[in-house]
Amino acid sequence: MPPSVPAPHPPRAGHGYVERRPVPALAGLVSSAWTQRIASDAAPYAHRSIPTGGVELRCRLGSVPQLVGPLTRARIEPLAPGSTVVGLRFPPGVAAAVLGVPASELVDLVVDADMLWGPEAATAGARMAEAASPGRAGAILRGLVAGRLADAERPDPVVAEAVRRLMPWCAEDVAGVRSSLAVSERSLRRQCRAAIGVGPKALQRILRFQGLLARAQYAVSRGRPAAGDGLALLAAASGYADQAHLTRECVRLTGVTPRVFLRETEQACSHGHDHEASYAPLLRRPA
Repeated sequence: MPPSVPAPHPPRAGHGYVERRPVPALAGLVSSAWTQRIASDAAPYAHRSIPTGGVELRCRLGSVPQLVGPLTRARIEPLAPGSTVVGLRFPPGVAAAVLGVPASELVDLVVDADMLWGPEAATAGARMAEAASPGRAGAILRGLVAGRLADAERPDPVVAEAVRRLMPWCAEDVAGVRSSLAVSERSLRRQCRAAIGVGPKALQRILRFQGLLARAQYAVSRGRPAAGDGLALLAAASGYADQAHLTRECVRLTGVTPRVFLRETEQACSHGHDHEASYAPLLRRPA
């Protein structure tokens, strides 16, 4: 699941979410691994997944692993008491090489992994259900991905560079990226849709909003308000023309206004959620 942000109900006790950086064998192909747990005595939890530009492989223990395609809008789904979900997040432009199909075929879809990968995915799910701990279940999920790497094509280098240039810590616009890569508008759009699931302009909007979320999560992790010194300043710092621009994009991508979204983010992340593996790369340019 993309970074954990609850649906319109406040968080309840008994919900945990932790992300970690990938193991070295998956570095560069996986951006983070995560575990989400709902205590058996907790109330049901409504989880809001928002677009990240990437794809996720997840498994609710006891079920077949699932692939969550690139999202263009928020998804809300319930998690029952006693649920444990482990997952891996692929950054934009990477998952198609492992999926075996263009990312555009999975936009806004959740499909059982065995539909694409055959019985090995179902076997992994059965092994994960019997695992002694979420950590062991996560290792089995990583093994499922690692087993596919030998036959996987390398990510499209043009798309990889386009993604890098559209990250929140870069100031380039889509036209400038296209010019610097010496590709036509049509070609870049086609390559991005195949590798990412969306075109470069949509990806830029998603990454800009992810940059805002990263700022909010970082602030909460330091005991500060998610909105910082106010929405207008947060909007400007995150690359929006003004607060109204932020509001339009937030409603488009999350289904709620910035005030509601940031309040929910603060409520969730202040209850022991750890998102550093996701937000850190969005806040600083690699050395």
